[in-house]
Amino acid sequence: MIGLTEATEIAPSYRDEIEFQADLTLQRLRPRLHEVWEATQTDSTLQELFDERLQEFWRPLFRRLISLYGTRYDFFYHCEQILETCARSFADRSAELRESDRRRVIEPDWFQSEQIVGGALYVDLFSENLCKLREHVAYFKELGLTYLHLMPLFAVRPGNNDGGYAISNYRSVDPSLGTVEDLRLLADELREAGINLVLDFVFNHTADDHEWAMRAQAGQREYQEYYYMFPDRDIPEQYERNLREIFPTVRRGNFTWHEGTRRWVWTTFNSFQWDLNYGNPAVFRSMLDELLFIANLGVDILRLDAVAFVWKRMGTNCENLPEAHELIQAFNYATRIAAPGLVFKSEAIVHPDEVVKYIDIGECQISYNPTLMALLWESLATRRTSLLTRTLARRFSLPVGTSWVNYLRCHDDIGWTFDDGDAWSIGINAYDHRQFLNRFYTGQFDGSFARGVPFQENELTGDMRISGTMASLAGLEKAIEEEDEWGKELSIRRMMLLHGITLSIGGIPLLYMGEEWGMLNDYDFVRDPAKAGDSRWIHRPKMRWEYLEELDEDVARDSVRRRIYRSLQKMIAIRKSNRALAGQEMKLIGCDNSHLLSYIRQCDGSRLVVIGNFSEEEQSINGNILRTAGLGRFFVNLLDDTEFSTSQPIHLDPYALLWLKSV
Repeated sequence: MIGLTEATEIAPSYRDEIEFQADLTLQRLRPRLHEVWEATQTDSTLQELFDERLQEFWRPLFRRLISLYGTRYDFFYHCEQILETCARSFADRSAELRESDRRRVIEPDWFQSEQIVGGALYVDLFSENLCKLREHVAYFKELGLTYLHLMPLFAVRPGNNDGGYAISNYRSVDPSLGTVEDLRLLADELREAGINLVLDFVFNHTADDHEWAMRAQAGQREYQEYYYMFPDRDIPEQYERNLREIFPTVRRGNFTWHEGTRRWVWTTFNSFQWDLNYGNPAVFRSMLDELLFIANLGVDILRLDAVAFVWKRMGTNCENLPEAHELIQAFNYATRIAAPGLVFKSEAIVHPDEVVKYIDIGECQISYNPTLMALLWESLATRRTSLLTRTLARRFSLPVGTSWVNYLRCHDDIGWTFDDGDAWSIGINAYDHRQFLNRFYTGQFDGSFARGVPFQENELTGDMRISGTMASLAGLEKAIEEEDEWGKELSIRRMMLLHGITLSIGGIPLLYMGEEWGMLNDYDFVRDPAKAGDSRWIHRPKMRWEYLEELDEDVARDSVRRRIYRSLQKMIAIRKSNRALAGQEMKLIGCDNSHLLSYIRQCDGSRLVVIGNFSEEEQSINGNILRTAGLGRFFVNLLDDTEFSTSQPIHLDPYALLWLKSV
C-alpha cells in the first residue's frame, strides 16, 4: 500500500502509471454516468460542468482510493459506486447551492475574510428547536456573526448519546429538534442573511442503534464488516498493547463485549459508539453518500469529528496514521467534484505537530486551534506569555489558503495540549505545569480566580481536563459570590482580552454562545441522569432570553451582562471594518516584557499592531518598538479611540488590550 508521503514523492514513471489507470478506469465507468443523467434529467450544461470537475479531481481522488483500497478484490466496483454517488449528489444539488459553488471556486479563500465571525450552540439549549432558531437569525446578525455552528442535531440513540455524537441516522433530525425540512429552511434563511451554516460530520463511529449496526447485530456479515468485530480477545489484546484510553474513568480499554452478537466491538469513545472500519471501501462509499446528503441541505462547512482515530493498523496507537490523511483527502476530492463550495474543518485534539498535518487545501481547509485556546488560559493563570509566544513562533503558520478557527471555550473540555519540548526550552516542567494549571482552574491553587471543575480526573496518572464556562474560568463567578466589585472588573477585562486576541490574531474567531452574556457554570446538569456523569454539561447552559432586556441602559444601567455583550459586539464590528484582520498572516513583536503579547496583522496594505497585557498590574512597552513595528509615530487604539505617541513608553492597564493603527 502506498502511503501519503510516497504518493506525493513517487517516481514519474509510477505516477504516469497511476494516471493511466485513473484515466482508463474513468473511461470504462463513463457509461454509468449516462444512466445517472437520464434518471435525474440533468441537462447537458450541468453534465459538462461535472465533466470539467472530473477532469481536475478524478486523478487525485483515484490515487487516494487505489492507495487505500487497490488490493481489494472489489476495488473497481467501489470506484463505480463512488463515481455514481458523486454524480447523483451533484444532480440533486439546488440551483442556489450550485451558484454558491461557482462563487467559491472563483474565491476559494472566502473563509479568510475579516467578515467571518462564528458562533456555536446546541439548538435545544439555545432555542428549543430549529423552527424557533429561525426566529433568532436577526439576533445573530445584530451580534455580528456570519458563521453559525449547530452542535450535533441528527437522530441519536436514546439516553446517553455523548452530547449528540452517537448518530443513529445521518438523514433524520432528532425529532425533538424538528425535521430535515426544518433544517433546510433554516439553511436557506441563514444564507439569505449572509450567515454560513456549519454542522458536524461524526464519521469515526455510529451509534449502536444505527441501521448498519442493527444489521450487524442481526448477523448480516456484510454489515459486520462495517465495524471491527471479533469473536474473542485475541486480536483486541494485540491492538490494546499500543492504544490509549480516551475515557479511562468511564470504562477501561477500547473494545466492548456485545452479548447479542457474541463479539467484541471496537469502541474508542463510549461503549455505544461503534468505530467504523474504513479498511472496507463500502464504508467509505456509504459515508461519502451521507456526507454529500448533508452538504446538499445547504451546509457551508463540515466539522470532521475525531479525525485522528479514523484508521486502524496493528502495532500502532491507531492515531494520526498516514492512511487517515489519505482517507480525508479522498473525501475532499470527491467533494470537489460534487459540492466544491463545501469546506472541511478538522477536529484533532492531539499534539500540536499532529494537528497541523490535517490542514491543507486538499484535506481540511480550516482547523480548530486547541493549542492557542489552552495557552491563552495558561497565560492568564501564570500572568506570563512566554510559553504562548514560544508556541506561536513555531506553530501558528499554516499552508496558503487555509485558516485556524480560534476559540476560547467550546462544548468540550480544556486539555493542556502544549508541546513538552516548548515548555522545557523555557525552563518549564511540563508535567508539573499541567498539574498547576489543573489546580488553578479548579480553584484549588491559592489566589486562583477560576471556578472550573475536573473532567476525566485519573488519580492513578494525575491526568485531568477542565470543564467550565468562560466567565466562571475568568473569575466572574468567584467575584459575584464574594461581592467583589474589583474582581468583577478584572474578570470582564480578562474575557475581553481573550476575545480581542481570538478576533485579531489571524483566522476565524468562534464564540461558544453564552459567552456574549458572560454566562456562569450551570450546576443543575447533575439533576439529569443522562448528563450527571459528564461534567462538560456544566459549561453548556440554557440560553436566557430575558438577558436581552438588560441591553436597555435605563433598565439595567450597571449590568455586567450588558457591558460584556456591548463590548464584544463593538469589537466584532471593528474587526469586520479592518482589512488588516483578514487572512492568517501574523508576526510576533519582541517587546522584552513577558507579561505582554504583541503582534502585527497586515493585509492588502492595511496594518494593525495588537498588544495585550496578561497581568493584573500595569505594564509598559517601549514606544520605539511600536514605531518600528507599526511604521508610524502616532497611533490610535481602535477599541476606545485613545491616541498614543511613540516618543514615550506605552502604558497598559491591567488586562488591557490595544488594537493600534497608525494615524
